[in-house]
Amino acid sequence: MSRFFEELDYQPTAIGPISLRRRRELRLDVDVLEILLGDEHLMSDLFTTSEVALAEYGLGAIADNRPLSVVVGGLGMGFTADAALNDPRIESLIIVEKLAPVIGWHESGLIPLGKRLDDDPKCRFVEGDFFQMAAGKTGFDPVEPARKFDAILLDIDHAPDFHLAPAHAGFYQPDGLTQLQQHLTDGGIFALWSNDPPDAAFTARLQSVFRSANAVNVPFYNPLQDREFIQSIYIAHR
Repeated sequence: MSRFFEELDYQPTAIGPISLRRRRELRLDVDVLEILLGDEHLMSDLFTTSEVALAEYGLGAIADNRPLSVVVGGLGMGFTADAALNDPRIESLIIVEKLAPVIGWHESGLIPLGKRLDDDPKCRFVEGDFFQMAAGKTGFDPVEPARKFDAILLDIDHAPDFHLAPAHAGFYQPDGLTQLQQHLTDGGIFALWSNDPPDAAFTARLQSVFRSANAVNVPFYNPLQDREFIQSIYIAHR
């Protein structure tokens, strides 16, 4: 019999207090693990279809069988990174996470997928600001500055126009997306998760910067509200 509520950790960060908690969702008779930033719900392990789809659609857009070097922006509960590691082409996976407590929860095993990610020799956590790294020349790998990657998978903000911090807004404009391209190999893929259905205006913005771009609907059923929701994955080719 699980507890109805348990706070597993609570730590201050530069952008506010972050907490990891487990609660019993009585309507579904399951335990839910979730991360909150202050009072704002960031993510949980209750609905993970689109987090997995980010890796599957993003890496699936690369047609050949060459070894892949990949960046995941935003660690969260680890579902995107875990799904990426299921691709046998993965040679190197860097996970960029701004919040040190989230990395610590994975390394200590407080988050279930953390042990697999931490133990895999192909996988490495990098503490840093994804958006600052994307805008800079040195990029995402502090060990190998200016390294280029075959795919960059991003799940940090709620949507291209709904950001966790105002400083992120510029990334989604043409200049920010152009700066991101410098970190991709020729033919490389940028894939972006969004909590909202596809936005035609943002897809057009991607198309104005990248060689091609499209958006994919990711439906999932929410039994708590007894209805289907649509999230989305944007895929852009350098």
